[in-house]
Amino acid sequence: MSIRAIRGATCLQVDDATEMAEAVVELLGEMFTRNNVENSSLISVLFTATPDLKSAFPAAAARQMDLADVPLICAQEIDVAGAMSRVIRVLVHTESDLPRAEVKHVYLRGAEALRQDIAQ
Repeated sequence: MSIRAIRGATCLQVDDATEMAEAVVELLGEMFTRNNVENSSLISVLFTATPDLKSAFPAAAARQMDLADVPLICAQEIDVAGAMSRVIRVLVHTESDLPRAEVKHVYLRGAEALRQDIAQ
């Protein structure tokens, strides 16, 4: 068993706590499903949000997924001129038997444009 990092991102239409919760749960669900991640194998999850997202913490939405014993942390993405707005990025650390080349990184709701090289 190895430790793997899985990238993901999603975009919101507006800065709204309900939309954020829905988008985060959707994104994590897809990341876990596509990579066969079980809650018991999770090590930690790091969230970043662009500076224009202030309505809620992305980690608060993740708690809806029975992740109470998984370390979660949020940070603000750096404010780069011309960068895509209303983006939540996720980095999941998990134990996995998947070879690194088979990890599926997940980009949803328009975030595919961020990493066309690895988005699946």
